[in-house]
Amino acid sequence: MPNGLPPPYPEIYDSLATGKLIPFLGAGAPLYDRNPKRTPWFRTQKGKDVISCLPTAMELAEYLAKRTQLPAGEKGELTKMAQYYEAVLGPVPLRRRLREIFSHRQEPTPLHKFLAEMPAPLLIVTTNYDDLMERAFANRGKPCDVVVHMTDQATVLLLEHGRQQPKAVPSEDLDIGVDQVSVVYKLHGAIDRRQNELGQYVITEDDYVEFLTRGSVIPPIFAEPFQTRPFLFLGYGLYDWNLRVILNRIQAFRGNPRFRSWAIETLAKPVERKLWEARGIDVYDGLTLKEFLTELKKQRPDEQRERGGRPAPARARRGGARVRTGRGR
Repeated sequence: MPNGLPPPYPEIYDSLATGKLIPFLGAGAPLYDRNPKRTPWFRTQKGKDVISCLPTAMELAEYLAKRTQLPAGEKGELTKMAQYYEAVLGPVPLRRRLREIFSHRQEPTPLHKFLAEMPAPLLIVTTNYDDLMERAFANRGKPCDVVVHMTDQATVLLLEHGRQQPKAVPSEDLDIGVDQVSVVYKLHGAIDRRQNELGQYVITEDDYVEFLTRGSVIPPIFAEPFQTRPFLFLGYGLYDWNLRVILNRIQAFRGNPRFRSWAIETLAKPVERKLWEARGIDVYDGLTLKEFLTELKKQRPDEQRERGGRPAPARARRGGARVRTGRGR
C-alpha cells in the first residue's frame, strides 16, 4: 500500500454506488480467492481435460505450451504461447480451443455479484474473454449492454439489453445510453456462445500489433466517462507488456485527468508500482480481491447504519441524458 495506508474505501464505494467510477477487470477477477497451486483449473480424466474453473493468463499460457509440447526453456507469457499455438495449428484451432475453455459456466464471483448490485448504472471495462459480468447482471434481473471489440476490423459487436442477437457496429457509430443502463465493454474480445461462433480474441502477439496499428479503436461514446471518471483496476499486474499497450492507448484517448485512479494487487513489485504511478494510478498491494471486497462491503448504507457510521450517500440517479460524443446526430 502507498506508505502503508489503506485504500479510501468510503470514496471508492460512493463513486461506485453513484456510477462515477469505472471498474477495470483483469485476469485475476475470475480467480478471486482461488489458490492456483491448491486448486488447478482443470484435471485430466480418462484422457480428457475436464475444466472446473476459468484459468488465469499464466495458467492458460502454460496449458497452450503443454498442448504444443513446447520445451520448458521456450515457455513464456500468454501472448507468446498463443502465437506459437497459432503458428503450429492455425488461427481457427486456437479460437476453437479458447471457446472450449471460456464456455465453461463458472459461477460469477462475489466481486461480479457486488458490482451487479450497485444502484447506479456502471461502465465496466474488462480485458477478459469470459461472460461472468454479464451473467451476474442477468442473475440479478438487471439490464446491461455488452460491447465487444472485433479482432479483424474497426467495429464492435453490440448486444443491447432486451435483444437476443448482437449486431456489428462501426466503433465511431456506437450510440448507447451509458448513463441509463450498465455497459460491459470488452477490449480484448469475448466468448460467443451462439452456435457455430468461435468468439473474438485479442491474444497473440500479432493480435496486439494489429490492435496498436489500427488507430483509434475506443468508441467515441466512451470519451466523456473515460475523461471524467477514475478507474478501479482489479485483478491486474503491469509486468505484461500487452496490458501496458492497452493502458497507453487508453491514456492517449483519455488525456491527462486531474484525479487519481486506483489499482488493487495482491503483491506489487517495485517496477510495477512505478509503472502504475507513472500513469496516475495509486496501487494498493498486500490485498487479495476477497479482502478488498470485504472492507468495501462495510461501506454499504445498511452496514454503516448498524455500525453507527457515516450517513448513507444520496440515492443515485438512474436516468440521465444519453451521452453523445464524436460524430453528431
